[in-house]
Order: sequence, then structure tokens, then C-alpha cells
Amino acid sequence: MTGAADSQGARLAVRFARPADRDWCAAQDPHITPELLAQKIAAGEVVVAERDGRPVGYLRLEYLWATLPFISLIRVLDEERRQGVGRAILAFLEAALRGRGHDLLLSSSRVDEPPAQAWHRAVGFEECGILAGVNAGGVGEVFFRKRL
Repeated sequence: MTGAADSQGARLAVRFARPADRDWCAAQDPHITPELLAQKIAAGEVVVAERDGRPVGYLRLEYLWATLPFISLIRVLDEERRQGVGRAILAFLEAALRGRGHDLLLSSSRVDEPPAQAWHRAVGFEECGILAGVNAGGVGEVFFRKRL
């Protein structure tokens, strides 16, 4: 677990999700079944950020080809955005992945989401390709990579 106090003294902690977090995590991620979410929590593939014990951020990790870590979803509550929560989640994940022997992390964003793309670049990701038309309405997906 990592933690630090912000300018108002509120403590931000980041950790792997526990079974008791499942309902909150499920509310952040409607694209996953509760059963699969429980499996991912048990496998250490879900990260939660808390401010003073209250969940404020969520990340779900996947592995492409069973070996390459990929951030499939990162979400920070609206009122907590632009306060370092996403960066803290990412730093926690990067350290954990390095500890597991990984040296590369992938992520993506829809091509029509400039703020999400800007965040990826701001935290050190580099664009590495686009898949055209893979989302609803024919919207493409921009992929990013980051060396760990």
C-alpha cells in the first residue's frame, strides 16, 4: 500500500482490491461480471485508491497474450479528478508490475477522448497505434505504451 497526505491533510492510499471492495468496484465498471471481477480481485488485477478510507479510484488490469499488462479501465470519481489520484494508482501499479518482472505497460483511450489521451501522455505513455472502428459508432481506439 502506498499513501500520502494531500494539501488538506486528507490521506490518499492505493492498494490491491480485496473481496470486500467488489460491490464498489462493480459500480465503477459495468463492463465486467461480478464473478469475473471477483476472480480479478483474487488475482491481484484490481487496484483501489482511497482518500481517508473512502474509495475514490479504480483500475482493472488485463494481460494481452497472457503476459503483457494492459490497463483496461482506470476511473477516478469526478470530484477527485486532477488531484493526483490517477497518478498515484499508476505509480502503485508500475511498482507492482516491475516487482513481477514486467518492463512494459499498455493502455488505450477512444480517439474521441482528448483529455484521456492527454493524461496518458502526461504520465509518460507514448502513442503506439490505433485500431480503427472498434468502438460503438465506429470510433477508433488509440493505444499507448510505457516502459517501466
